[in-house]
This record gives sequence, C-alpha cells and structure tokens, in this order.
Amino acid sequence: MALETCGSCLSCLLIPLALWSIVVNILLYFPNGKASHAASYQLPNYVWYFEGICFSGVMILLLAVILITLECSVFYRCCQSESCNKTYRSFISIVLALLGVAFSGYSCIIFTLGLIQGPFCNSSGGWDYIFKDTAGGYLTDYPAWSRCTEPANIVEWNVILLSVLIALSGLQLIICFLKVAAELKRTLCGTYSVFVQ
Repeated sequence: MALETCGSCLSCLLIPLALWSIVVNILLYFPNGKASHAASYQLPNYVWYFEGICFSGVMILLLAVILITLECSVFYRCCQSESCNKTYRSFISIVLALLGVAFSGYSCIIFTLGLIQGPFCNSSGGWDYIFKDTAGGYLTDYPAWSRCTEPANIVEWNVILLSVLIALSGLQLIICFLKVAAELKRTLCGTYSVFVQ
C-alpha cells in the first residue's frame, strides 16, 4: 500500500537529483574554479562523456516531467473506459521508468569507471592518467595523491565530485526501480483492472 501511495511522489524526487547531477558534472569541467584546463582538454576522458548533464541530468529530468504529467488526473483520455485509460498510462510509466533505470545505471557505471581510472593530471612524467594501473587502489593511498601537481588538488576534486555523481545516479536508479515496482503492482494486483470490461 505504501508503495502505491508513494508512486506519484517518486517522480518528483527525480527532479532535484537530475538538477544536482547537471550542476556537479559542470563543476568537473572547472578544477579549482579555472576554465583553462577544459579549454586545453586537460580533463579525464570520462568527463567528456557528459553523463551527468545528458543521461542522469536532462534525460532523467524529461522523464520525471513526463511521469508527473501522466499522473495528473487531467491527462488526455486515450480509451473509452477509465480502467483502460489508467492501465495505458501505467504501461507508459513503466516504460519510462525502465528508461530511467537504463539512463541512471549507465551514468553510474561511467562515473565509477572514471573514479577507478583516476584524474588526468601533470606529474613528473608529464600529463597522464598516473593512477590508471592501480585499479582504484589510489583512493586509499593518500600520499600518492601528491604526485599530481597540476591542477592543484585535482585528485580530491575528482574523487569528491565523482562520488557525489555516483550517489546521485544510484539514488535515481533506486527511485526508477521503485517506480517500476509501484506501477506493476498497481496494474497487476488490482488497483485497477488490466482488462477492459
């Protein structure tokens, strides 16, 4: 019962998460608040995939708006009976929530890969991914972070922002799964009939 009642509020939760994803992803382009590294393409390659802006940002935002619109009682009637109309809207909601699972899941994977790879930074050997062979082991090896000399504090910058993005896309993934479960329960377990009388 709680899942059914919360089904409508789940879509609203996606909006702030998507907006935060966009903001945090934009911050990745400006280490220490400077645009010079983005202008000279001295950023990690995973940052250029725009996951936080496109997939867990704009796409999730659009899905959330469409889901909220579908839940409004003034939505256009597509069938003659009320039961058919609700079932059709619920089916569209399930498809959209599954798309949300795909978008947020893909983003979560890319952010995790970016975190494991480590930042693109300048060290004694020049610009490179100096932590790429550590398989994420650098995350607990704090003294090794000082090997990145430029941009200053780039390891901390990337670790914090990518961790926030992983958390945001993970929450989106959970919410979209819950939305699918709520709509399936509503459709299949009797809130309204799947079959047109």
